[in-house]
Amino acid sequence: MSNLKIFFGTRLGIISVGAFIGILATLLQKWGNPPNMGICVACFERDIAGALGLHRAAVVQYIRPEIIGFVFGSLIAAYAFKEFRPRVGSAPIVRFILGFFAMIGALVFLGCPWRALLRLAGGDGNAIFGLAGLAAGVAVGVLFLKNGYNLGRNQKTYVSVGWILPLIMATLFAFLIFAPLMGDGGKSGPIFFSEKGPGSMHAPIAISLIIGLAIGFLAQRTRFCTMGALRDIVLIRNFHLASGVFALLIAAFITNLILDQFHAGFSGQPAAQTNQLWNFLGMSLAGLAFALAGGCPGRQLFMAGEGDGDAAIFVLGMIVGAGFSHNFSLASSPAGVGFYGPHAVIIGLLVCFYVGITMREKTI
Repeated sequence: MSNLKIFFGTRLGIISVGAFIGILATLLQKWGNPPNMGICVACFERDIAGALGLHRAAVVQYIRPEIIGFVFGSLIAAYAFKEFRPRVGSAPIVRFILGFFAMIGALVFLGCPWRALLRLAGGDGNAIFGLAGLAAGVAVGVLFLKNGYNLGRNQKTYVSVGWILPLIMATLFAFLIFAPLMGDGGKSGPIFFSEKGPGSMHAPIAISLIIGLAIGFLAQRTRFCTMGALRDIVLIRNFHLASGVFALLIAAFITNLILDQFHAGFSGQPAAQTNQLWNFLGMSLAGLAFALAGGCPGRQLFMAGEGDGDAAIFVLGMIVGAGFSHNFSLASSPAGVGFYGPHAVIIGLLVCFYVGITMREKTI
């Protein structure tokens, strides 16, 4: 066990995990998940929000087993390596709002950092602008960190607190399996499932869950995080985490070539929009929110599996933000940016700047 723990802390360890994620995410597309969306935390949480009736966009409603697997895979790893540490910090409402606006920014772009990498690996040139925006948002977040931004320390709490999000995920899995009709006197959903569109496209439940569990376990061990990779490059010139991110991109690219899933271009890409200004600014908002919250959406799920209540609050904020995005015409679609999406991105950036400026231990 100790040798395994040492391996996951090495450069080879995180490169192996990044490649593993890239290959499996691409295979999930082959096995039924939407094109260029083998794994997307933002999109999958949006689908969960739709399945629960938090929005009624009929084409994006499904309880994604991968998200459930991420949390339980991390939980298993945390217990196996004695790292399950239930903890909470400060400013929970701020973390919720950061998750809320991170989701809005991601859905204007149409993807989380993982999906941006997978889109690029599949030939989608629009992802370049999203990744550039992500880097810009994280860089601004690093400036706030350098100038004393801090939401407060985590504190030890009850074990039961650390189990709340895993129990929520277990409930979601039960909803997925049994699909209870709980509306109109048991005549309709929720739970809602898409009959067409991306929400109707999914790999078999067992495969999705197993892959989610494996990724959750391995990512917990290596601290895999796309935001953290960019933060470490800007802040301390450390490329350890970035090597795993690059491995994900390269492995997904090679796998796409092998499976004939690589299609280069900007127009006609699956679940993508071509307004590059808002691709950039949407992911700038997401990147800034991730930096202020301390992790990308995948990392937040993994930390929640370790017992981090702050990460759980961020996750719930993202799910609510997904429902809000579709109910209020903020989310983009292949037809273009949502009517109020740009307004929401600007508001989100202003809110994040307000948080970054006012919540610091020393003045700029």
